[in-house]
Amino acid sequence: MPRYALLILPAYNRVYGESSIRLTRSELEVFGARGLSATLADVEETTIGGVPYVTFEAPELDASDVALLSNLSSVYALFRVEGELLRPLPMRPLDRLGSDLLTILKYAGKTNEHFTKLLLNVTVLASGAPLDGHLSVFDPMCGRGTTLNQALMYGYDAYGMDLDVKDFDAYSGFLKTWLKNKRLKHTAEVVPVRRDRALVGRRLNVTFGLSKEAMKAGDVQQVSVVAADTRKGRDFFKPRSFDVIVTDAPYGVQHGSRGQGGGLSRSPLALIDEAVPVWASLLRPGGAMGVSWNTYGGSRDDLGEILESAGLEVQKFPDFEHWVDQAIVRDIMVATKPA
Repeated sequence: MPRYALLILPAYNRVYGESSIRLTRSELEVFGARGLSATLADVEETTIGGVPYVTFEAPELDASDVALLSNLSSVYALFRVEGELLRPLPMRPLDRLGSDLLTILKYAGKTNEHFTKLLLNVTVLASGAPLDGHLSVFDPMCGRGTTLNQALMYGYDAYGMDLDVKDFDAYSGFLKTWLKNKRLKHTAEVVPVRRDRALVGRRLNVTFGLSKEAMKAGDVQQVSVVAADTRKGRDFFKPRSFDVIVTDAPYGVQHGSRGQGGGLSRSPLALIDEAVPVWASLLRPGGAMGVSWNTYGGSRDDLGEILESAGLEVQKFPDFEHWVDQAIVRDIMVATKPA
């Protein structure tokens, strides 16, 4: 059976880079179980020419399998192993936009872009939707939009909420400037949202196409982000609006979460417990919700109980737990909404 080798993209973040091989193996397992037509075997870390690779055996990969593997979050190149030689296979990632959409913004507490892509990948695959579909992605705690931008890279529509007005303003300004600098045909506006004449939030609405012709033909992507409390998501979005919901929960270190009383909570699960029933109502039947969180703030059993109490089915996934720093050990949990 043919053997293949994945060369891992060097990570700018040293700590994440140290975990990237193991995380790639886990992500590859999800791809194999839920996306690829080929069955993978003998997945392992292999050193070739002094460089670490993730290698695996599989029946002959077809073009669709190679295209799917091109979107692994940390993959740099894919090779077929032929004796002592590596034959490169043509990579065809989904990325529609420039990578600077993900990398320009730098700020304390920003989620690693590779991890964001991993989280989105495994959540979409859990939903059963094709990775190359035109999906609606919602990040209910979107911060400055790393998840939203990754969704846009894939051609998805991106929706978000965040209570931090500074983050909302930073993302709104960045996205409008980026679209203008790239000379992409678009419309963008920030509008007040009122209920019973009272201001309840602000909303960024963006529509853009890759060309003027695409805009005219309706081949566009949508972005809608609301500056408001995520627990009030039903006030801004209709039920069953989103194919997938993906969020990196506050870690309770640099970013605390606020409970109903308004005080700062060090446990991300305090906010998630209040918000998940709202998020679940916004998820379409058959859709998936992926949450990453700091395990020092709550166990897998605790989070699983919260998701299941909202009517979601927790999926059995490989190990994605990894060390971020002395106060953060991050993990992923994905749950689906019954069709």
